[in-house]
Amino acid sequence: MQVKIEPSWKKVLEQEFEKDYFHLLSDFVRKEYLDEKVYPPPKFIFRAFDLTPFDEVKVVILGQDPYHGVGQANGLCFAVNRGVHPPPSLQNIYKEIKSDTGKAPAFAGGDLEGWAKQGVLLLNATLTVRANQAGSHQNKGWEDFTSEVVRVLSEQKKHLVFILWGAYAQKKGAVVDGSKHLIIKSPHPSPFSAHSGFFGSRPFSLTNTYLLKHKIAPIKW
Repeated sequence: MQVKIEPSWKKVLEQEFEKDYFHLLSDFVRKEYLDEKVYPPPKFIFRAFDLTPFDEVKVVILGQDPYHGVGQANGLCFAVNRGVHPPPSLQNIYKEIKSDTGKAPAFAGGDLEGWAKQGVLLLNATLTVRANQAGSHQNKGWEDFTSEVVRVLSEQKKHLVFILWGAYAQKKGAVVDGSKHLIIKSPHPSPFSAHSGFFGSRPFSLTNTYLLKHKIAPIKW
């Protein structure tokens, strides 16, 4: 089975694509796109990987599910397509950037492609979803695949920053080796939890301080 994904990722994940669960996942996803309205568009399923090659990853931000509304999901966690009103979690992320760095967000259009091109892997745990049905593609195999992505990054690279917002991301990031990477944990930026510790957590300045310490170019947030 051929998976169209950026070459450096294909190399490190090659064995994963041959596992039984991934074949079953591929069959499921292919049928869903034929029979249902599914987001993001097929060409964007692996967009996070295409924009942030394995060799260029500096920061990993973990999300859960793609957005399931019209025109929102674009393959990058927390991001939406240009021209789409930023959802509440993304609005709160922008507020924290301004509070933390003292500057307006550099990519306030919602897409966050500018982050991805600087080495920020914006990875959802599940890479597809049915329209208007949150969580509809959970427990089909995507979580196994993205957990392997996190494991490989932790194992094969050093001096990455893992930003884990909320209990789900923190559980998924438990495999990360904290002795050679920076792990930043806080509540989720959702309106339901942002005021319980996300605001004021300063993940963006903490990230850049760490990167600079290891002589890695900081992120323009």
